[in-house]
Amino acid sequence: MSQTLVLAHSPDSDDAFMFYGLRENAVDTEGVSYRHELADIETLNRRALTGELAITAVSFHAYAFLADRYVLLPHGASFGDGYGPCVVAREEAGAPRTLGDLAGRRVAIPGALTTAALALRIYAPSAIPVVTPFDKVGEAVTGGAVDAGVVIHEGQLTWKDEGFRLVADLGVVWKEETSLPLPLGGNAVRKDLGPELIARVSRALGRSIAYALDHREDALTDAMRCHACGALPALVTPEWVAEA
Repeated sequence: MSQTLVLAHSPDSDDAFMFYGLRENAVDTEGVSYRHELADIETLNRRALTGELAITAVSFHAYAFLADRYVLLPHGASFGDGYGPCVVAREEAGAPRTLGDLAGRRVAIPGALTTAALALRIYAPSAIPVVTPFDKVGEAVTGGAVDAGVVIHEGQLTWKDEGFRLVADLGVVWKEETSLPLPLGGNAVRKDLGPELIARVSRALGRSIAYALDHREDALTDAMRCHACGALPALVTPEWVAEA
């Protein structure tokens, strides 16, 4: 018997890459269909808190509040090995230059439950966090609404081109302190689906990642297209829109 489940993730290229095999209907799903829903990671964290999502990407910070209801899947996690969320500030006199300078300063964070927010709390505990949509953090810094901001996703790569000064790469700071990659996020499935269905979901997602790796050029091209348009057009087909 066919069953449809919501699979929630961000529109970022890494998530698009790992679910390429599912979007192409190229892997065995063992009778399960997936309705993909896209949202920023903090929105997914918040929705998971209510238990409304069957399968979802979550921040590892958020998972500490979800472990009673969700179990982490053994694949698709995101780790920053010597890189991670970046704290940036304006290039001007008086702007913070070190993590210590953030004490008492307003710092934009891309959601209170993100790992980026937790890392900032660890390394700049006296900073004043200001929750800001992840794609508006740079704007808040530029406009002076905050003294600094924590950028994630492509912001980790483009901050210099946007005219910011790097205060700290939190992934680098973590690596220097622990010698380990910074755990950022993973995929979680709701426990009440039961062991048998969870196992089928896990195998299907694992096959999707393996398929993307085996068809890397096509998967990367597709992932970049999906990221550029902020949506996954291949998903809006009749068989993928049934309610979970």
